[in-house]
Amino acid sequence: MDDARSRQVVIAGAGIAGLTAAIAFAERGHPVQIFEQAPRLEAAGAGIQLSPNATRVLRQLGVLDRLLPHAVRPEAVVLKDAATLRELARVPLGQAGESRWGAPYLVAHRADVQAALTAQAAECRDIELVTGARVTGLANAPQGVAVTVEADGRRIEASGQLLVGADGVWSSLREKLAVMEPGFGKSRFSGELAWRATVPAESAAGEAFATVGATDCVTTFLHPGFHLVAYPVSQGSAFNLAAFTRGERIAEGWSGHADPAILSGAVRGTAPALARLVALAGPWTAFPIHTVAQQRWTTPAGTALIGDAAHAMTPFAAQGAAMAIEDAAMLAGMVADFPDDPGQSLAVWENLRRPRIAKVLRRGALNRLAWHAWGPVAIARNLVLATRPAEKLAADLDWLYGWEARKVVRR
Repeated sequence: MDDARSRQVVIAGAGIAGLTAAIAFAERGHPVQIFEQAPRLEAAGAGIQLSPNATRVLRQLGVLDRLLPHAVRPEAVVLKDAATLRELARVPLGQAGESRWGAPYLVAHRADVQAALTAQAAECRDIELVTGARVTGLANAPQGVAVTVEADGRRIEASGQLLVGADGVWSSLREKLAVMEPGFGKSRFSGELAWRATVPAESAAGEAFATVGATDCVTTFLHPGFHLVAYPVSQGSAFNLAAFTRGERIAEGWSGHADPAILSGAVRGTAPALARLVALAGPWTAFPIHTVAQQRWTTPAGTALIGDAAHAMTPFAAQGAAMAIEDAAMLAGMVADFPDDPGQSLAVWENLRRPRIAKVLRRGALNRLAWHAWGPVAIARNLVLATRPAEKLAADLDWLYGWEARKVVRR
């Protein structure tokens, strides 16, 4: 194997995780092949929150400047009681947050994030993107890994130093690894449904939101039966709405069909203005929230799963995309730190990432508990939030938003 091929990285999946990984590896001199199963790149979902720990990485990779013209910098995260619309807490973002954490907090349409990453990847001559390509087989190679890919009726054989699985919560690569080696698992339905809608700011629904929430903030409405997160996207010309309820399992995918009565029922007991917003914003698109918890993310032979393929999480800490971006950047850095021992680089990367992911998962679980609290627990929550100043609420997030990848020196 020549030197270029011996350093090649093969990536399955061209979403946020895969494209970030491709750019990070190419920046370090690795030739990269990305195989994306979809015939064209299309962003699933709608809005996305990118906290400073993610935008810091995007800035280092040259992506942030491409995204900024299309994104919004919210002034704060605001928590409101869904029944009374009373403000419970406010975490300052905007310039105050950027000064504190060293990078901006952004909200954007997922398609704009994908477009910024795609444009940056297209300018990297070492990145080859093949769409309509499905990884059908993988095997260990003498100096890394080898994959078989079916693309437009042709068979492609690719090999390299490393194979990165970035193909999401329903990862087919993870399924193949599970057959070959123990420790890789399947996704599990969390029991939660996410309901999404994007409404123009000048529509009836957009005007309804303006009466209950700040149009320049991320607003979360808390209620025992559900919670709703709303924020501006597309330079403020639209609002992304995401509601979360309990529900039965529906078909896997980003555009599922669920009974709208589940959402309308969950809204009972909220303020009439909020219920009106939910009614006007329809039709809502539902999808099932799946999680992934498994014993392994890597193999000694040179395979690593990142993002949702490794550790899909509920969205209650708004960190799914950020963790994928962190995974990708840190993996490329770790391989650079251990250039002659890819197996060791993957082991060190996984050992460093697991505690971080576990802490984020705990934060998400705590958020869900607090946001859906009722009765005495909700009263206690409100009292605690009322006594905590904005500065303290921001400081509680320093460990999360202030993260920077650390370099590991081999001894």
